[in-house]
Amino acid sequence: MEKNSEPSDDTSAEGSSRVGSRLVARGLIPERGPKRTLALATFVNEIGNGLFMIGAALYFTRSVGLSVTQVGLGMGIAALAGLLSGVPVGHLADRRGPRETYLITICVEAVAMAALVFVHTFWLFVIVVCVIQLASSASQAARGPLVRGFAGPNPTKFRSYMRALSNLAGASGGVAAGIAVQLDTRAAYLALVLGNALTFVACAAVISRLPSLPPVKAPERQGRWIALRDTPFVTVTALDGILSLQGYVLVFALPLWIVEESSAPRWLVSVCVLVNTMLVVCFQVRASRGIDTNTAATRAVRRASLAFLLGMALIATTGEMSGKLAAVVIVTGVAVHTVGELWHAAASFELSFGLAPRHAQGQYSGLSGLGHGFASAAAPSVLGLLCITWGAPGWLVMGAVFVVVGLIMPYVVRWAERTREPAPAEQTTAA
Repeated sequence: MEKNSEPSDDTSAEGSSRVGSRLVARGLIPERGPKRTLALATFVNEIGNGLFMIGAALYFTRSVGLSVTQVGLGMGIAALAGLLSGVPVGHLADRRGPRETYLITICVEAVAMAALVFVHTFWLFVIVVCVIQLASSASQAARGPLVRGFAGPNPTKFRSYMRALSNLAGASGGVAAGIAVQLDTRAAYLALVLGNALTFVACAAVISRLPSLPPVKAPERQGRWIALRDTPFVTVTALDGILSLQGYVLVFALPLWIVEESSAPRWLVSVCVLVNTMLVVCFQVRASRGIDTNTAATRAVRRASLAFLLGMALIATTGEMSGKLAAVVIVTGVAVHTVGELWHAAASFELSFGLAPRHAQGQYSGLSGLGHGFASAAAPSVLGLLCITWGAPGWLVMGAVFVVVGLIMPYVVRWAERTREPAPAEQTTAA
């Protein structure tokens, strides 16, 4: 009697289960449940962001017909407008439930992104990108309580995992966007816009599978906007915002430096982006190990600030070097800078959770976003002045500013800890 050589469904399922278990054990995917669902939603969303970010400026200039000045002005207005939504929407997430609030913000982003295909004038462009930025800031604030609610006892580690996943997804979307840029047609650019809108819809569909998180009851006789009245945390946010300027060193200042001030080949810009992305994808979770208290976070901030100074000092020395030597030193500087970026990101995550009361996590996440938003708005002017106009001395000045902030941060965090009200032990949501 001939035996059936085909594997049974049970065998296939068992094999898939073993593969999944190994991936979970290695930290490549979260365990089955809300954490994996939230990670999947993040991955889908960031693919769309990667698609759009690469081709956005070209879509607005080459397809819509706006000037570079108009695009820059409109995006700047939108960035400032986005600062308005984080705290109030975060408060709404705290009081009405983060999953439901997050779903609304993602749906608004999907509709606003799709509306870009109808933009043909400057002021309509400004209105639509303002709505997109408002919804984006709001969704980030609403996501904070979701991460804290589902991440378990170490939300910083899970948030670090999602950052690594975001970089991988964004890079994948960026590669696909390169095809549209190469085609350079309106149809190709519209595909980028609508593709991003569809990823928001897909993200909302995934998020709808999450269980609802009930709001955490706030203490009695507590005012509504506690995050804005929390002076120590506002100070921490301001300092973290200054440190967040480092995120624009490699994407704004370095490309200009390579092209205009160094003898390194222009293709080195892409190599630097790849080095930075791969280091974040491979080592962000590892860099978060041990950063599970506010004190550990401040130590990581100090280390990060020194890495920023060293990395920027290396880059600053390349202005008079030969092309090959400059390329080697620049890539080394990028690697050192990225190590600082890994530590800073993990520390920033920990402080945003460790200093925020559980019942107001949305508010505090929205306030944290203000610091990053101001950094985004200020980065072109600050880095353009220091790193490009001033040249090598400006790189050292910027690095020194990061070190000063790193030295101040521990004192401000201890001040913030002294003003925290005692809170009951947090219960983690079952996955």
